[in-house]
Amino acid sequence: MLSCGQAGRSLYWDALKAAASIDTSPATRARRKRGEAMSNTIAADGRRLTRRSFLAATAAGAAAAGLASLTGCAPQPSASGSLAETGDQAPIDEGTWIAAACWDNCGGRCVNRVLVRNGEVVRQGSETSHEDSFGWLQQRGCPRGRARAQQVYGEDRVKFPLKRKHWQPGGGENARGDLRGTDEWEQISWDEALGYIAQEAERIYRDFGPTAVIGTKALAVGKILHQLGGHVNLSDTSSAGTYSFNLGPLGLPSQDLGKLNDRFDNKNAETIVLMGGNSAWSSGGSTMNNFNEAVDAGVQFVYVGPSYNATAAYFDARWIPVLPGTDTAFMLGVCYEMLAQGVADLDFLHTYCVGFDAESMPADATTDEHFRGYLEGAYDGVPKTAAWASALCGTPVDDIVWFAETIGRDHAVMLMHNYALARCNGADNVPQLFMTMGAMGAHFGKSGHACGGAYKTYAGAGGPELVTMGKTGLPATKNPVADTMPEPLMWQCIQEGRYNSTGAAYGTEFNAETIKEADFKWLCVEGRNTLQTAVGTMAAMEAIKKLDFVTDVAYTFDTTARFADIVLPCATEWERVGGFPGHQRSRETLVVYNQVTEPLWEAKTEFEIGRALAQKLGMNPDELWPISEKQAFFNQIATSTYLTPGGETAPLVTITADDIAEWGVDGEPQEGDIALADFLAAGCYTVKRSEGDAYSFIGYADFVADPTANPLPSPSGKFEIYSQYKADTLNAMGYSPVGTYKPYPNYVESPEGREGTFRDREVGGEASEYPFIMYNPHYLRRAHGVMDSSPWLREAWANPVFLNAVDATARDIADGDTVRLFNAHGATLRTATLTETIMPGCVALPHGAWLNYDADAGVDRGGMDNVLCGQVTSGMGTSGYNNYNCNYEKYDGEALVPDCELPQRAVEVA
Repeated sequence: MLSCGQAGRSLYWDALKAAASIDTSPATRARRKRGEAMSNTIAADGRRLTRRSFLAATAAGAAAAGLASLTGCAPQPSASGSLAETGDQAPIDEGTWIAAACWDNCGGRCVNRVLVRNGEVVRQGSETSHEDSFGWLQQRGCPRGRARAQQVYGEDRVKFPLKRKHWQPGGGENARGDLRGTDEWEQISWDEALGYIAQEAERIYRDFGPTAVIGTKALAVGKILHQLGGHVNLSDTSSAGTYSFNLGPLGLPSQDLGKLNDRFDNKNAETIVLMGGNSAWSSGGSTMNNFNEAVDAGVQFVYVGPSYNATAAYFDARWIPVLPGTDTAFMLGVCYEMLAQGVADLDFLHTYCVGFDAESMPADATTDEHFRGYLEGAYDGVPKTAAWASALCGTPVDDIVWFAETIGRDHAVMLMHNYALARCNGADNVPQLFMTMGAMGAHFGKSGHACGGAYKTYAGAGGPELVTMGKTGLPATKNPVADTMPEPLMWQCIQEGRYNSTGAAYGTEFNAETIKEADFKWLCVEGRNTLQTAVGTMAAMEAIKKLDFVTDVAYTFDTTARFADIVLPCATEWERVGGFPGHQRSRETLVVYNQVTEPLWEAKTEFEIGRALAQKLGMNPDELWPISEKQAFFNQIATSTYLTPGGETAPLVTITADDIAEWGVDGEPQEGDIALADFLAAGCYTVKRSEGDAYSFIGYADFVADPTANPLPSPSGKFEIYSQYKADTLNAMGYSPVGTYKPYPNYVESPEGREGTFRDREVGGEASEYPFIMYNPHYLRRAHGVMDSSPWLREAWANPVFLNAVDATARDIADGDTVRLFNAHGATLRTATLTETIMPGCVALPHGAWLNYDADAGVDRGGMDNVLCGQVTSGMGTSGYNNYNCNYEKYDGEALVPDCELPQRAVEVA
């Protein structure tokens, strides 16, 4: 069992909070100190937890008992308050620092370093390759990265191939799908595991065809599926929400990213508006430092969202409260007030936009309706006033009026949105409307003004990439099946054997509603945790029983692994030859990592898994993987580039003939800006910046200077406040009634959300059965579902449900009470934390907790958010995580045990 004594919690909270570099005290906000190097004193494994000790325990035939004794809670402090002695008397810095991977998709893109002594990881730290300054920011890691050793060496690793005990090949009754999630497990060999997959693949493709298979990513098994005939894809709006829409026809870049101003320009704004999200938690590494100069310059920050969260506190921001999923109503009220106050820039709207009013309609318009007419109520008799908006979004009228004046044409304002407001059903107009609000204030194309996305490393740092990772040289494979089904309805699709194939959300082509039939047999998961992240967990547990075969490639025994039939142990990034983080994008920095250990237990890389499965199926693996992993990594390094001050693209890394010989790879010597050994030792390359340098950037400056010579990607070449493409596409996809969406941004009710809190959906009327709006903030304890079982992180962040204090007190709920949260989709338990920093009517259930379903009680005890997120979608097929209705009550059953006192979820084999 894990201990979470108060002394241990306090010790680790202090250390982890320091590592996160989040200090919200007024003194710190006023004088942000950026020159102090971050401490590297958090031990990676206080009990000498290493591959060597694990393998020794396994070889001794005591894997279960031995591994349990080596993992578990953080070491308890001694009487003096320091960590307990481990018997290692070596100097604290003795050993070799290695730039290791921190690979999950949290958004930080940070450097993670480990100290290895005698083959053991004894400490973790972050970047120290240069002094930290605003011009040359260190890429410092957050608590998740500094707890990474507990994941790599964790008790809950998938250590060898697993087979669900009562599953047998052949489908039908042999599958015993009714036991998924509860069955026992057997350890099998790699040859047996791959044999089962090959046998079922041949049967399913032969008897049912490729549309019987649902695939996720083409990393290992997925590449093989492409060769067998393909599979049905899943389309999910995921992190970007409705910003996944093809935004080019609106005049915006993909996902509305990259067009903010360079971070050196942030200080030139009067006001910076941050709308949605909580970067201090979700991207808890270096991204917040992009605003340091603006903080020091006294720029006013405004935070718009349902809670006064850590990000708002970090910037001492003025809070504009808006209920989850009602941002469209809020922004419409703001736009109306901008017109009423005379602070809208009509010249900008007529010069750089189409569709604002009758004077600026685009050539392809099919109606005389325009945005101004809609605002003023010309078409529905309802002016979109601050009072109208307030009734829907919960924002005080005075705040809407103040906000409208503050972002008007006479002020230098940067409008920055995260994606939380777009991860809602009914939010399909958000991208177009946010753009329109910015255009009304003319906040494009000049210093001190900006309008765009502030997601992950894009937060406050616009401009083209200055350094870019190269290509592996591995051939890409193509899925022969073009069909895509919506992930938010996937469990319903499996049950019904039919799906709407409208195209991928991130693609440029959307088809009209196209219903197709399929007898789904195989769910093949790799590179993600589908049963954890897809909405509709309760429906998933039923639908998955219908399938013949579920496979998973995983390194921890996560939610998807629990419901699979065959689980293949995947190596973590620490066990690979090296690489670059996935989703790599940081304008000024390229992160790289090295191998820390050989693959642990029986884990294999996707490269090895794919080649072995190809051989089992009689394919030539050299056709899909013609080069080694080391060669692929070397190719990426060799083809990485940076942008010179003169605007030329040049090789980043210097590679010598001796380097090539030492690596044993094919390549040519080249001259770059950093030596290969230095690049790998540092763990990153960061462009050194200065005020006014050649890399300065003002978003849309060229367009504003000459819109004819520098058109936007829309049909008109301008910002399209009227977009025929948007209306036609959304109305044709089949997830909302035809005619719901106008070419201009209009208010659309969500299937749940604000209207759902009232009986008969009449706002202001009697409360419904589910009178609260639940949203799912990202949480410092984990990146999505990853790291949720780390003992250190469990100690530091208890994963409560955050409730408005007035609402909770009215239900006789106090801090620390076990609360049952429930709605039409499911029920889960969490410990209550009461706060006045969340709006009344809201429930904040942190995203990513692993399922711990108690079938007897009919309730999840893990706090999993997607238990309460049902199979509901609208518009473009949105996964609307942040505006589901729910209710809550004090739980009258057994109280929850703190998560840090629960054992890690290691698999036990029969």
